[in-house]
Amino acid sequence: MGKPKVKTEVRQEQIAEAALKVIGMHGFKGLSMERIARELDLAASALYRHYAGKEEVIDAVVGAIGLRLEAMVNGVRCERLSALESLRDLLRRHIQLAQEFIAIPRLLFSDQVWIGNPGRKARLHAILSEYLGEVADLVGAAQREGSLRHGLDPHTVSVMFLGLFQPAVMMLFLSDGGFDVTRHVDQAWSAFLEGVAPRRK
Repeated sequence: MGKPKVKTEVRQEQIAEAALKVIGMHGFKGLSMERIARELDLAASALYRHYAGKEEVIDAVVGAIGLRLEAMVNGVRCERLSALESLRDLLRRHIQLAQEFIAIPRLLFSDQVWIGNPGRKARLHAILSEYLGEVADLVGAAQREGSLRHGLDPHTVSVMFLGLFQPAVMMLFLSDGGFDVTRHVDQAWSAFLEGVAPRRK
């Protein structure tokens, strides 16, 4: 008896997630349709029913990452926390996502993904710019609440926020999981707050 048929949308999502796992284990250059198929326990031919080849899968992965970032922001907003607490919650979610899919930060910040592909480069730029815009909105809200210092450019602070976890995630990967990313991010968050907190009179 054959395997039950999976809906196209579900299978495409499974392929994107399997591709992320392959990138996490073998690097971007190690990504192949055969390895993705093995991750899903499928014949490689089954993947070609959904994507013409590896490049289309990479485009799908990029889109899936954009959706995950959007879902994280929406999830934080649904918690109805203060703006500052929302930023802290978003930071925690980033670490959880990176621990689940170490390939995401590797893919987002690797020039191997977009060199020779200006369309993909523009899409990655749009995804990160939109995400940083959402973070900047939270920063602006925190400034209005009085928990972050007025006069700081929210977009600059949003890029600083990105720097709280990206280098830490890379250290996590380079150390084969030996780097205590949670401890580092907790300390980095405290240092970040000292730098952007309202000045005492």
